[in-house]
Amino acid sequence: MSDLLLEVGTEEIPARLVPGAMRDLEKRFRSALRELDLECGGQISVDATPRRLALVAEGLPDRQRDRSETLTGPSKQIAFDADGNPTRAAVGFARKAGVAVEELELGDDGKLALQRTIAGQRTHDLLARVLPDMVLGVRFPRSMHWMGKGSPRFIRPIRWLVALLDGNVVPVELAGVRSGNITWGHRRLGAGPITVNSAEEYRSGLRANAVLLSAESRASKIVADAEALLPAGCKLRRNERLLQTLVFETEHPTAILGSFDESYLDLPEEVLETVMLVHQKYFAVEDSSGAMANRFVAIANSGSDADGVIRRGHERVLRARFNDARFFWEFDQRSTLSDRLEELKAVTFQASLGSYWSKTESNLEAVAHLNEALSVDASDATSALRAVRLAKTDLTTEMVGEFPELQGKIGGLYAVAQGESPEVADAIYDHYLPAGSSDPIPRSLVGRVVSLADKLATLGGMFRIGLMPTGSRDPLALRRAAFGVIRIVVETSLAVSLDRLVEIASAGENAPKLRDFFLDRLRFWLQDVDGHAADSVQAVLAASDTVPVDVLARARALAEVRHTPDLEALAVSFKRIRNILEQSGTAGSLDGAKLDLALLEGGAEMDLHASLQPVAAKIAECNAERDYGTSLRAIATLRPALDRYFDDVLVMAEDEAVRRNRLVFLASMLRALSTIADFSLIDAGPAAAQSS
Repeated sequence: MSDLLLEVGTEEIPARLVPGAMRDLEKRFRSALRELDLECGGQISVDATPRRLALVAEGLPDRQRDRSETLTGPSKQIAFDADGNPTRAAVGFARKAGVAVEELELGDDGKLALQRTIAGQRTHDLLARVLPDMVLGVRFPRSMHWMGKGSPRFIRPIRWLVALLDGNVVPVELAGVRSGNITWGHRRLGAGPITVNSAEEYRSGLRANAVLLSAESRASKIVADAEALLPAGCKLRRNERLLQTLVFETEHPTAILGSFDESYLDLPEEVLETVMLVHQKYFAVEDSSGAMANRFVAIANSGSDADGVIRRGHERVLRARFNDARFFWEFDQRSTLSDRLEELKAVTFQASLGSYWSKTESNLEAVAHLNEALSVDASDATSALRAVRLAKTDLTTEMVGEFPELQGKIGGLYAVAQGESPEVADAIYDHYLPAGSSDPIPRSLVGRVVSLADKLATLGGMFRIGLMPTGSRDPLALRRAAFGVIRIVVETSLAVSLDRLVEIASAGENAPKLRDFFLDRLRFWLQDVDGHAADSVQAVLAASDTVPVDVLARARALAEVRHTPDLEALAVSFKRIRNILEQSGTAGSLDGAKLDLALLEGGAEMDLHASLQPVAAKIAECNAERDYGTSLRAIATLRPALDRYFDDVLVMAEDEAVRRNRLVFLASMLRALSTIADFSLIDAGPAAAQSS
């Protein structure tokens, strides 16, 4: 078995692109192995720094496996003449196969055939052929020609290339760079070229030249070194997105503790932390009470800062940024949020939908309808209307102009400073939430109503003018907005229907498409967030997809009992009932048809009908209270009676009246028992099918 080391050395790759490149490189390598019929017996690992992508594959075979193939030629009638002599067709086939005609055999199908073994090629030779395309195929949002038009494209210029299989160089050329066994360490701290002959030598050589190859190692070093620098009682404010950025911006991360004047702590923490995190890539620090301290941690791609030059540089830059933030804060306070309403007429929301003034008017209309739909009390309804009127005004402030990440939050902070009620200020602060799948939802009912109104008005407006998301396009992040609507509704148990939400959104003729769009997001939430099986989600939505919070309650109740033997067997029986109804060709005509009790047969059929009545009553009673678990357990008690029915009763009886009556019975039972989920859509598994 052989080990492969592949390293592509480049100019610095943007940090945000490195994780995706790592995943794609591994994916393409595994795909190449499958195509080459090479099976890796060990681990495949991919690491990266800003200047390198590295792949190590352990346990590769030395060569492909030999394979047998059968070549098929012309039929006997074509291959030989009347005297049994080979024709030109037979001779040509033999020549193509590289053998004499006499070595050919006649197959069972009456055609000439030749079985032969093809020796597998050396892994070394195969890799030399596939590695260039594999590396150059790694996907980046934008790549360039670095050696002139027509040259290979890559995200950054390739500077060196290592390709070793068990210490032997695999001859590869990328963009004019030939492979070898020479790599390079840290740009400033490394000693020069490093000769390597194995993956272990490679890793140790990089460590000796100030490069931590493992992203996990760099992350651990950043956090540990930063925490070691903090004064007693202080704590690092972890930010995973910033940590990942710093991991892929550095090869030898070094933590540096800086400080700033305590007077800046008079500014809101949101402003200070945004400046540090987003603009300067610093970690904020908090004291023992959880309040922000006048400290920060910067990460340098260097060995040390013994003389404090780097620290003082960071402190100087941060001081200037904080001074800007203080100026914007004080300047913006000269106008209230209400004073800024007219300015929204000059801020474009979307070319066809108009300005943020128009957007605010749409939001106000949506809030009024939501207040009614959710039965919001008068005080909260008034706060929601006030918050919506002011929510977008911070877009006209200097602070948001400089720090757009703060929109919404700054509006809420300015609202507090200007004497608005806490309910209004919090709603403004939260109204963009949730911005992502892991973001919190707005804290109050007022905030949720305002957030829903903003998202619904955006979705409705964009769908109304036909600007709906496609596979490659999502104007104004509509998928995220729709998912935010679903999250707020289901995670806070707001009993509002999809149809009402679509009506409030006012999507015009595209309202059905918007409803389907919401339904897709609800399906995603149920499966990927709440963890329900795809068939369970399909089953509960088929029963009713109207009220999301009700769909969730039914899905959770079904999850508790779906793997019990009785319910799994019932799922098989329900499939059987639906198949019978569909194959009868009368399913549509049975709606509203009345069951004739006189035509029911004694025994299993009468017993099932008798068992069904109390169960149906129990289901209606429990469903009214949304006690779906009890309903499902009641349904499960029907299994013995239903099993006997299918054992003893022929549904498709010869007597037409009896046959139709039995179909009416099955259809009415299916309707009565499918109010929680369409059990016929549940995959009960082979064991349940067999027992049923």
